[in-house]
Amino acid sequence: MADLLLKLKKANLVGRGGASYPVWQKWQAVNDAILNPLAVGDSGQAGKFVVCNCSEGEPGVHKDGYIISHHAERIINGMKLAIEYLGAKQGIFYLNSNYYRNFKKLLENEIVKSGAPIVLFEKLHIAGYIGGEETTLLNVIEGGRPEPRLRPPFPTTHGLWNQPTLVQNVETYYDISLVASNEYESKRFIGVTGDCMFEGVYEFLATSTIEEVLKATKNYPNFDFFVQIGGDGSGEILNHKQLKVPASGCGSIHVYSVMKYRPHELIQGWVRFFKNESCGKCTPCREGTNRLVNILAESRPDWSMIKMLLDNLRDTAFCGLGMAVPIPIETYIKNVIAVFDEKILKLTSVERQLILATFKVK
Repeated sequence: MADLLLKLKKANLVGRGGASYPVWQKWQAVNDAILNPLAVGDSGQAGKFVVCNCSEGEPGVHKDGYIISHHAERIINGMKLAIEYLGAKQGIFYLNSNYYRNFKKLLENEIVKSGAPIVLFEKLHIAGYIGGEETTLLNVIEGGRPEPRLRPPFPTTHGLWNQPTLVQNVETYYDISLVASNEYESKRFIGVTGDCMFEGVYEFLATSTIEEVLKATKNYPNFDFFVQIGGDGSGEILNHKQLKVPASGCGSIHVYSVMKYRPHELIQGWVRFFKNESCGKCTPCREGTNRLVNILAESRPDWSMIKMLLDNLRDTAFCGLGMAVPIPIETYIKNVIAVFDEKILKLTSVERQLILATFKVK
């Protein structure tokens, strides 16, 4: 098993949850962590844990479901390898309600065949999008409130029941299994959705660009468009001239027709998502997203106030959810509103110039 860590290092495998942290380093951190004998797990004694995060609550992201339906054996094998390497007490497969309902029998069969000490856990519906954040899911599994923890300490040393815990997502465990069997080819699963002909989940080399993915899948539009990468809520917005960048790490590509959507409606939709999914723990996120929704509902939004609230969220929100609110809005303004004509955008010239001046975009 010692060879597996070296294989993960040589493969340069990084986590597929978005942070792109080297897998071998996270394994090493959990392996080196000391058990806390005073923190008792639900089993009645201390031990390390391995968690598979299959919350996948970001709108427009469906790749985990695809991977489970096609490669369940690989995912369970990846978890088993982690359990064995770390000497973990138990593996916990954390699934959102839809996936739990659809794949429960399939995964249970694979768990039985593997002989690994893995159990399925259905994520509470009330946990929502924030329930996919790695410290929040630990609280949910423990029966606590669905809200993020203060870090440090990190789950690698103080995770489930205050014990060292490895938390990685579905695609990462799938890749771990491939690395172990010398079949890893540095590929990524990427979902393509939106205003395109062939929605679906595709597998590409990590070096493939967004443009190459869209063209290879015959989803490159012949009209003015932009894309949102990483999810339809918190994802970054790029215009059609910015797509020669690696698709690796984005997980999903959503295509938008420029003429089809009004700026106010798009921005309102993103902000409403964050408002609905906020756990309410911190004031900047709880109150800030609510204020943004109300301001954007006005016939003449106060863009100066919108910018101030976005800056405040980025600088003071407790967790990544609040910090992510500005990402789609500011990149949409910079990469779409600043690039396309106001007639195509369905904005008046006065409001367009006001928005660009407020956000200091030329």
